[in-house]
Order: sequence, then structure tokens, then C-alpha cells
Amino acid sequence: MGIFGRKRKAGRARDEEYGDDAAYEAYDADTGEDPEDDGPDAPAGPYDVADAPDDGRPRMDLGSVRVPVPDGSQVQVEMDQQSGNVRAVHIVTGHGQVTVSAYAAPRSGGLWKDVSAELADQLRADGAKVTSGRGEWGTELSAIVGEVALRFVGVDGPRWMLRGVIAGPQSQAAQAPVVLRDIVRETVVVRGDSPMPVRTPLPIKLPESIAAHIAEQQAQQG
Repeated sequence: MGIFGRKRKAGRARDEEYGDDAAYEAYDADTGEDPEDDGPDAPAGPYDVADAPDDGRPRMDLGSVRVPVPDGSQVQVEMDQQSGNVRAVHIVTGHGQVTVSAYAAPRSGGLWKDVSAELADQLRADGAKVTSGRGEWGTELSAIVGEVALRFVGVDGPRWMLRGVIAGPQSQAAQAPVVLRDIVRETVVVRGDSPMPVRTPLPIKLPESIAAHIAEQQAQQG
């Protein structure tokens, strides 16, 4: 992991470290395709900004990440009420809410392996049913919390780690991971040159149009 600008082969092996493998495969039957058959034109993303393609695809520029927004989706901004800073930006699709976040990571990579293990433990401690398996970029986690199905993916890049999650009803669990992977695969990460402690979230900057809309709403509420 951490190599960008060329195709990566997804492994067949299933990782049983976190749960019942059969349960994961039932949840992961979302494409019906061989995970190793990515074809000659399979994209190589997500991309570091230095390797991003000039493909003309519209992406929402959030400063540290540039994220594609599928047709028919809505954008929701989660604000920190105390600081007034942006906590997260969510893309609400027909199959669930997608959140993509980037973090500072060591040059050696491998952060997602540790983060995914800790995340699985945390989810279990909260009462979730968690399973793990191999996906396009390595470990993927799926979790069931009440009536909500979650899928997490992570990608190690050059001095950054990208994490994506989709949350939605269990009835949409089969197709939700496909939507998540499509968004993560086309995301561009802008790490910047500033030194940051490992695991520090890369800052989010809203597009002017969205920031102006939020400011107008806050003014009306005030």
C-alpha cells in the first residue's frame, strides 16, 4: 500500500482476525465480480495531488481532499458548535452517507493497519457486530449497529492516510460498499508540506458557496 499512479491487485485472502468470515462474505457480495479482475482501464486512485489525473471530473474541493459527488447526492456539513470549525463533510447518496477524511501519516505508511484494528475493537466495545476482509486497498471493516450497516475502507498514501465510511440501512448494505469505493477511488488528497503529528486530521476548508450558505443560515438563526 502507499503506491499510487498504477493499478493495484486486490487480494483474495480473507482476514478472519475480527470476526466470522462467512458473515463478511455474505455482506460483501456487492459486485459479483472477481476482485482480482480489475481490467486494463481500472483507475489507480485515490490520488496524491502530485499524481492526480487531469480527467476533468468535477470534485468538491475541501482543501485537504477533493471528493467527487455522485449525481443526485446531497452535501451535509457537520460543524463543531463550540469552535465553529468544520468537523466533517458528508455526501448523502441513495445507498447511505459517505464520509471521506484524510490524516497525517508516517512516511513508512502502514497506518491504516493499526487504525483499522483499533476501530474494530472500539466498535465491538460499543456493541457492534464487526467483520473484516480484504478489499481493493487492503483491510475493509463492516459493522452492524442496530439497523445501520457500516463499511470502512482505508488507503495509505505518501505521508497521508485516507479513510472512507458509508453508513446506511441494512437493506442497502449490498450496494453501499460499491458507492463508497467509487468515491474513495476518485478522491485526491492534498497533504501539504507542513509537519504534523501522525493521525492529525488534515484541515477541511469549505468551498466559498457552501461557506456562504452556512453563514447565511447562522445569521438567520441568530
